[in-house]
Amino acid sequence: MIEKSFSFLFYLKSSRNSKGTKNCIYARITVDCQRTEISTRIILKTEKWNSAIGRVVGKSEKVRQINSFLDSFQMKILEARKYLLDRDKEITAKSIKNVLLGITDDRKLILEIFQKHNEQMEALVGKEFAPGTLERYKTSYDHTKAFIKWKYNAEDIELKKLDYDFISQYSFWLKTVRGCAHNTTVKYLGNFKKIVLSCVKSGWLLRDPFQGFVMTKREVAREVLSKEELVSISEKDFTIERLDQVRDIFVFSCYTGLAYIDVKNLKRTQIIIGIDNEKWIETKRQKTEAPIRIPILPVALRIIEKYKDHPKCIHEDALLPVPSNQKMNAYLKEIADLCGVRKELTFHIARHTFATTITLSNGVPIETVSKLLGHRSLKQTQHYAKILDGKISEDMLALKSKLDK
Repeated sequence: MIEKSFSFLFYLKSSRNSKGTKNCIYARITVDCQRTEISTRIILKTEKWNSAIGRVVGKSEKVRQINSFLDSFQMKILEARKYLLDRDKEITAKSIKNVLLGITDDRKLILEIFQKHNEQMEALVGKEFAPGTLERYKTSYDHTKAFIKWKYNAEDIELKKLDYDFISQYSFWLKTVRGCAHNTTVKYLGNFKKIVLSCVKSGWLLRDPFQGFVMTKREVAREVLSKEELVSISEKDFTIERLDQVRDIFVFSCYTGLAYIDVKNLKRTQIIIGIDNEKWIETKRQKTEAPIRIPILPVALRIIEKYKDHPKCIHEDALLPVPSNQKMNAYLKEIADLCGVRKELTFHIARHTFATTITLSNGVPIETVSKLLGHRSLKQTQHYAKILDGKISEDMLALKSKLDK
């Protein structure tokens, strides 16, 4: 496209009823000697305007706010021109004004784009994405749809309406109306941000509405079982079969680090002979599809042996007879009461317990623990793992011993 002359400026235009004392600030856009005007809707007294620099003079807070707004308006004019350049569209004063006013040929809708993203992701499940990832984006889509209905009473809205205020109100809505915790809110906003950034990269959005919006997760104290609590649960004699079975599956997870769904999905064929000629578990995490290989500790081996002839294991080729997650967590609360464990016992505590009480507290390097948990970075493991006071004390005693020599 042939380069065209381009300029713009801010100037005062007399208001019809002001009698010359007050004027409205306008932006004049000129392309190849053809010009157009657009109102900023700011009314100003004539004596406060500096026409040489196109800004308000003075040091008050109001003056600062007006000049800041004009700086932002100037940036939008430049972005509108770039928007047309990136699409190889004709650049005229009128076309730039139209972009500023949101009048464009390519009308894009937020939920329509989000839905298309999820459909493409679904086609790649098992290749590039895990099923759990797709489910999170579907849930995020549902939240976004409900928020738009709540705020705009509309089935969808145009992409151009996305701004910082939209993001801020969406965050507030997730925490209040939806009742999401802070970190859960950050996760859903993170999913939505990916969609938004793809729109920015495609040139459908002039700027990132998330710019300046802080999305930081808060550190959450991970609940784990101490060695004594784990022994109390492991050695408890249950006369009720369902509690005995749930206890065994929970303890199995404490000694393997596997999440509920990964234990439920385990097949007998996934027990292999490892490099040390001992039995290992070879599987993939459903959440991330990361491959994991875990040497089976004696406690876990005894549990596998105990259930090898269970009807469910035989008929379904399952390694263990795992009930639903809902039943597991309900029965674990009973188990906690019977064992005198005062923590809110859920299945996921088993994974935390493996990371701390079983491995890190017994000197297993964090790099090894990270591999066993199927994490892709040590940062994930550090977030999961909670170094117990006993381990810190043990390490410091060892250090003192070395220093005394």
